[in-house]
This record gives sequence, C-alpha cells and structure tokens, in this order.
Amino acid sequence: MAASAAADLSQIVKAYDVRGVVPDQWDESLAELLGAAFVQVTGADAIVVGHDMRPSSPGLSAAFARGATGRGADVTLIGLCSTDQLYFASGHLGLPGAMFTASHNPAQYNGIKMCRAGAAPVGQDTGLGEIRALVESWIASGAPAPVPTAGSVTERDTLDEYAAHLLSLVDLSTIRPLKVVVDAGNGMGGHTVPTVFAALPIELVPMYFELDGTFPNHEANPLDPKNIVDLQARVRAEGADIGLAFDGDADRCFVVDERGEGVSPSAITALVAARELAKHPGGTVIHNLITSWSVPEVVREHGGAPVRTRVGHSFIKEEMARTGAIFGGEHSAHYYFRDFWNADTGMLAALHVLAALGTHGKPLSDLVAQYDRYAGSGEINSTVADQTARTAAVREAFAAREGITVDTLDGLTVSDTNWWFNLRPSNTEPLLRLNVEARDEATMKAVRDEVLALVRGA
Repeated sequence: MAASAAADLSQIVKAYDVRGVVPDQWDESLAELLGAAFVQVTGADAIVVGHDMRPSSPGLSAAFARGATGRGADVTLIGLCSTDQLYFASGHLGLPGAMFTASHNPAQYNGIKMCRAGAAPVGQDTGLGEIRALVESWIASGAPAPVPTAGSVTERDTLDEYAAHLLSLVDLSTIRPLKVVVDAGNGMGGHTVPTVFAALPIELVPMYFELDGTFPNHEANPLDPKNIVDLQARVRAEGADIGLAFDGDADRCFVVDERGEGVSPSAITALVAARELAKHPGGTVIHNLITSWSVPEVVREHGGAPVRTRVGHSFIKEEMARTGAIFGGEHSAHYYFRDFWNADTGMLAALHVLAALGTHGKPLSDLVAQYDRYAGSGEINSTVADQTARTAAVREAFAAREGITVDTLDGLTVSDTNWWFNLRPSNTEPLLRLNVEARDEATMKAVRDEVLALVRGA
C-alpha cells in the first residue's frame, strides 16, 4: 500500500474519469481500493470490467476486480475492448462498468472511465467525488475488511455481440463496394474494426492495427492534424473511397474524404443527425456550442429539434437523458446515440457514414458538401497568464458593437449574422481555446486574427 499512501487523488481524479501516470501517480494497490469504492458507492452486486492495450492495463483492471470482489460483487471481465464496447457490455448486461484506458494520452498514463448500469456516466457529481472521498478515508485509516463472501470472477468475450448490435442499428445491406483505409493508431480500433467490418462489402486497408500501448507510429489522437498525415497519404495512394482514424480507446472516429481531406466532425454530426431523424421523425438532437451553424440548420431542415449545450460528454449525456434526444454530436468527434444507451461510439458513427456513402453513388466530398457550409478556424489554443482578464478584454472589445450577441453558457460566445466565435478556458491548463466560424473564409480569418491579438496581447 506504499504508493497508495502517497497518492494525491486530487491530481488523478478528474471531472469525468481517473487519469494519471503509472506507477508514479497511481498503481495496482490504488486500483484495488478504487474497485472496492466503486462497488460501495454504486451499491452494485455485479459489475463488468474491460481494458485497452496499454502495458499497465491488465494488471490495473485485475486489481480493480479484486477490490470489487472483496466487497462482495461478482465481476465479469471482458478483457481487451474499446471504450464503446465496454459501454455496450454495461448496457447489454445491465451492469455498472469500468474501462481501463487513458484514451489518447502517452503510454505512461492510464485511467478509468466508470459508468452505472446502462452506461450512465459516473462523473464528479454523479459518484466519482464520493469514490475519491471513500478511497482517501481508507488511505488515511485503513481499508475495510473484506466481506464474508467474496464475489466471483468470470470471463466473457463481448466482441461479436457488440458488432452485431451496432450492425443492427444501421442498414448496410445495399451499399456498393467501398475501399476503406482505417488508421487504428495501434489502439483498440485494431481489435474492433476487423470484426465489425467483416460482413460488409469493404476492401479494408489496415494501418497500425497492431495493439501497442507505446504508440510507436503516432499519438492515437486524430484531432491533431499531424496524426492523420499518414492516413491522408494512404487514402490518396490507394485511391480509397474514405479514410477513418480512431483514437486510442476507439470511442472517437475522424473521417478523411477520397481526396485525403479531413471532414469536419460538425459535418459528420449533421450527416448522422439527418439519418437518425429519418428513423426517428421529429426527434431532438444535441450539439455543443462550438459545432457549426450547419448542425442546427440541418436538424431543423429534417424536421428535428436542435438543443445547444456546453462542451463535454457529461453535459451531452445529461441533456440527452433530459430531452430524450435521439443523437448528439461534438466538435471533438464524439457521437452519442439513444440506441446505444446515450453513450458515445465512433464506430456507430462510422457505420452511418459508410451507409450514406455506399448508397450515394458519388464521392464522399460531394456527399458531405451539403453539411459543410461555413468557414471554420478549428480550435486554436493560446497560453495566457490570466484567463479571466483576457476573456474580459475580448468581451469589452466586442460587446458594444451594433448587432452583437453575447452569451456565457460555456466561456464567451460572441456572434452577429455573419460570424461567431467562442473563447473558453481550459479546466486543466493555462489556456484559452478559440473557435471561429463565418460565412466566408476572409471574414473568419479577420475575426480570428482580431480575437487572437486581444488574447495574446499582440
């Protein structure tokens, strides 16, 4: 228990998950305490546990399971899986779950994404704070004695069931043959893609499918442009119809068109929203406040009701539950489905794109053009000493202008009829994050440069 005694849980228990460097910040002894606390806080008599391909993941997940069984809970171990495969298991089996992954973080990191039965998220205000407090009390005064009857451990492979469930949600029966390049980034997409795509009329060109938690080829974070360069080149070289890039735990998916150009996650959100609305007429679609104007426009055009929310999966999932929304999308390539227990799954979004492309008859760039209507800056980070002061300076510079609308739902959003921008502080770093969109490229660049000059004091 030496490492646990020294652990600073304030550094590793984040708003939505546990994440830190192994073994410096946490280790298997702490994972065991977290497993015990998870069972106590959720009141579960059975849970499901899965893990990614990081070197520390098998040991940490096994320790978590020991802690859970020590509190009397039965544990189903599903082994190697993607995060959305763990969510599937939680929903399908009706059990709380824990996924061991640090997503796209470097190899020395690991973490836990926890959920209640039905993939309902466990965050700071929905149990994670209680789990942290319980573990801290045990570190200070000693862990509780095991219950008289320990829980059992069973192993179960859910990959085929996961694939079958996803394929039941999208009609791919009439798609034309497609050549698809997939960059798994040595992450869990290399585990799930072959099974999910096996029955489809697809010529699969795999890139970096070897499971390797040291990420020898590039970071498994497709939102960073440098990490999709290999995929873009391969799509062009192969003459492929589409490229897909998954992050480390394969819950996010980024799309590249036949020219090797990245497709905005906002355009994918709009495309999938239109398809979901065809299945569920009049449904509600959630989008965060830095997705494109095109998203609520497309939702309305297809008879749906758009609902704007803060950035972050806990806010999206809360709004989906509150409104009964059929779908939700974020600029970060997270896609949430009511038919998938309101959880996020990049794989299901990818299947929707393949279904749309496979019945479109023209290239992907033509298909997505109708959903990509405006000029966007992408997210631009600036390191600042005082986030509040810089944000106030930007607000003061714009607020008095005629026709300007200001709101503070999440950071500062300023808009007029031709453009909008959002400036948000990072919760964990001294950064301000800027997103700008306009009706044309020149206007977007002008607004972007003016805001950046104010933020950076240039």
